Amino acid sequence: MKLVTAIIKPFKLDEVREALSERGVQGMTVTETKGFGRQKGHTELYRGAEYVVDFLPKIKIELAVASDRVDEVVETIQSAANTESIGDGKIFVQDLLQVVRIRTGETGEDAL
Repeated sequence: MKLVTAIIKPFKLDEVREALSERGVQGMTVTETKGFGRQKGHTELYRGAEYVVDFLPKIKIELAVASDRVDEVVETIQSAANTESIGDGKIFVQDLLQVVRIRTGETGEDAL
């Protein structure tokens, strides 16, 4: 089992969710977050004053998936979240040692 974490632009969330749903991926956790990568923020003008926006709004999606579906999930997220511009985000894949469904006590892939 793997934990797939994707950091994407906020306006791409619906496209990513729909693309994953079409592939039969169930369940995800979505968190609104802020961060920056290579773009290191940007400057904006507000009422004539210039100020620096260091942290840009991002969305973090977390999905627990079976190991044999990781490549499919990563490709789906990558294609749906891609705008071909800086700041599109990143995808991280980590091993999941154990998963337990609280309601039923199921463990492992049965809990997914």
